[in-house]
Amino acid sequence: MTTTENPCQSCGACCSYSSNWPRFTIEEDAALDLIPEAFVNDRLSGMRCDGDRCAALTGKIGISTACGIYDVRPEVCRTCMPGDPECLMARRRFGLGELPKTLTANSSSAGH
Repeated sequence: MTTTENPCQSCGACCSYSSNWPRFTIEEDAALDLIPEAFVNDRLSGMRCDGDRCAALTGKIGISTACGIYDVRPEVCRTCMPGDPECLMARRRFGLGELPKTLTANSSSAGH
């Protein structure tokens, strides 16, 4: 999938919305053990953040972003979908606006 097909790669807003958002909830210990320790917060309850931005996020919000641990990202990151209410709330915070309907339809199964 290219960046034009996956709006997440040119956004990153959900990964910078709140330091409380990238939390662990239903992951099994084995899955959490795959996340590099440098990216886990001191309480072991979620991702480490720099301010509100997840430490695993690289790039510039709204331009080009990527997850440094995409293959082992927590469940909360896997369930956020382009155009869903959480996505749109985060995009509004950064002034990114709505996603074109064609992008959300094409990427609805892609996950972030």
